[in-house]
Amino acid sequence: MNLNITLGVASAATQIEGGGFTHTWSDWYQKGRIHDGSNPARANDHLNRWKEDIDLMSEMGISIYRLSIEWARIEPQKGRYNEDAVRWYRRLLEYMKNKGIAPLLTLHHFTNPLWFEESGGFAEPANIPVFLGFVEYAVRQLGDLADEYVTLNEPNVFAVMGYNTGEFPPGKHSMLTAMKVQSVMAACHIKAYALIHSLRSEMGYANTKVGFAHHARVFAPKNKWNLWHCLCAHLTSLMFQDVLTRACLLGRFLFPLKKYFNARPGEYADFLGLNYYTRSTVSSFADGTRKDGPHNDLGWEIYPQGITSCAGELYKLLKRPVYITENGTCDNSDSFRCRYIYDHLKALADSGLPVERYYHWCFTDNFEWCEGESARFGLVHVDYSTQKRTVKKSGNFFTAIIKSKCVTKEIYDEYVAPQDYS
Repeated sequence: MNLNITLGVASAATQIEGGGFTHTWSDWYQKGRIHDGSNPARANDHLNRWKEDIDLMSEMGISIYRLSIEWARIEPQKGRYNEDAVRWYRRLLEYMKNKGIAPLLTLHHFTNPLWFEESGGFAEPANIPVFLGFVEYAVRQLGDLADEYVTLNEPNVFAVMGYNTGEFPPGKHSMLTAMKVQSVMAACHIKAYALIHSLRSEMGYANTKVGFAHHARVFAPKNKWNLWHCLCAHLTSLMFQDVLTRACLLGRFLFPLKKYFNARPGEYADFLGLNYYTRSTVSSFADGTRKDGPHNDLGWEIYPQGITSCAGELYKLLKRPVYITENGTCDNSDSFRCRYIYDHLKALADSGLPVERYYHWCFTDNFEWCEGESARFGLVHVDYSTQKRTVKKSGNFFTAIIKSKCVTKEIYDEYVAPQDYS
């Protein structure tokens, strides 16, 4: 398999940095809502081990890295900024540059400062300027070291999990509020898109790229001949991802989203960021999983062809390069991750779509939100008690692909052939 796609890795600040910052996920831990009791204050201790982690990326041949900054760390109180935190991120980005690793900088990845959450968070349209104030500060401080930005990570997941199912903070149960949050976050993206371009232009840079990381999945009817199943699949997809896609990419706010400012129809992405993991099998207005076929250790269906159909749907809306901003799987024993990566990369390589980058989720095992430390997605194993990093077989496979720019028969036979999803 020849591969004309640059391979990299992804992470999020809350999931790796550690440190006792006051934000929504530290509060969620205090409320006993992390399944295995893990504390994000530990995570991967990346706060102290960042050089070790970047060195390891470099040794593995990784040249692109999607990372996020911790809003609660940079702005611990509204309007009061932590200059030490900014200096830390500058050192990190400068070290990455020296190692030949280009950043894709995410400005919001699921976590709010507690002061922002207590003011209504993204459920309050009046907070749009508050978020934009953070964006402006971050870009002014770091904009000379990062050319490419993700404004928001998975606003649909953030909204649905936090405001409808209640599994994420703040633990609400209202579909109407979840749709309001999506509307507000779409407005934040559009305004941040313009702001980042303006700020970087003011700073003298013309190579700016801005997008958002959209979580999309295939919604398939459980029985394709059952009209109710088909209707539920269509409407679930519409509410979970389709209307948000049009709002963020094109400035078109369709029902049930609401336009909270005078957004003009336009084009609000320089790349199509796609986070893809699974397919949902639908028989009602609830998520479902096909019983037959392969599943990962969290019970998610493994459906590689879905990555191309989701990317294709985005490309139909807006002709931009495709970045797979996240793709990976929970495989605690690393027994099928090589095959998972291969199958998804092959689907992308055969698709004919302009896929330029693939960021594997994630680099090291990390604090996996509600699952805590129990769900391992990394190419690198972390012993949380000692913080020792050990490259997994899948990590060696990833490096072999990067070095060869293809999957040779020898690479396939060594890493992929011995593995099966069963």
